[in-house]
Amino acid sequence: MINGTLKIKNIGGNDIPLYKKIFNAFRESIETNSLKSGDSIPSINEFSKDYKISRDTVFKAYTLLKNEGFIKSTPNKGYYITDSKIKVLLLISTFKSYKEVLYHSFMQNLPNNVIVDLQFHHYSVKNFKSMLDIQNGKYYKYIVMGFDHPEVKKALSKIDERRLLLIDWDLHSKKVSNFIFQDFGQGFYNCLVEALPLFKKYKAINFIYPEFTYHPWESVIYFKKFCQTHNLTFDVIKSSKNFIVNKDTAYITVNDRMLYELLDQCLNYNFELGKDVGVLSYNETPIKRFTYKGISVVSVDFKDFGVKAAEFVTSDSKIQTYLPTQLILRESL
Repeated sequence: MINGTLKIKNIGGNDIPLYKKIFNAFRESIETNSLKSGDSIPSINEFSKDYKISRDTVFKAYTLLKNEGFIKSTPNKGYYITDSKIKVLLLISTFKSYKEVLYHSFMQNLPNNVIVDLQFHHYSVKNFKSMLDIQNGKYYKYIVMGFDHPEVKKALSKIDERRLLLIDWDLHSKKVSNFIFQDFGQGFYNCLVEALPLFKKYKAINFIYPEFTYHPWESVIYFKKFCQTHNLTFDVIKSSKNFIVNKDTAYITVNDRMLYELLDQCLNYNFELGKDVGVLSYNETPIKRFTYKGISVVSVDFKDFGVKAAEFVTSDSKIQTYLPTQLILRESL
């Protein structure tokens, strides 16, 4: 037999042909790294005897496995695993431009034998739990961007912590967890201090935190601390419907939809960025480098983010890191 690494589920149930169940069992064992390249497996006759399945059914399953490139056979070696592809879940919140940078960097730094299942939970607990698919355990490793909900923490606790990497926001980590996080608090604060001489050009600073954003509130707390410490006039704008750009005001925005609204109003009112209105945006994207004279940003390096996430997949070493938050100044501020 195969040392307990092969699980053929519901042999007597549902409409899936038995040969396909055998094929799926091998494929999942390979994708979760339970069976590795070079591992030997039973002959057709041995498998038929061990699992009490007809030889014809096993032959059909092995033929499919060979045709798909998962196994090979040689006269002296018998049957063995040839394709050691492993399956990884990358579960993130939504599609954004900066996440696309992270994703492409992640994919470019993985070996060819890794299959990535990219999923978006859209802050839905039902989607989140379904996409983790913990019960079936079909993933070798899990890279997860969580959100603030007790059911999220409960679901994550069921995953072997050695196979789980939490990314982006420090919500459900433990001392023994693997994580790659942004610092939405002190790191953000330090960037604001660095930009203080530019903020002083304006009469007030407004933090745009629209009702539909999921950006960590921690940033707003540190924004208020920064303004109070340096005696700056400030406000937190929570309503997108009533947002109006004011002259001689600097704006911090964590949402690109509101950034575009801000820029559109500046154009309509003939306000000049960096002079009449200041803009500091969260998360670097390629377009922010080229919009008008460039948009100043607070951001981590999302390419480096992707590289580090790929290292988790290819290594068994623990990874616990906060990515440095950087201020990139352009003419918008």
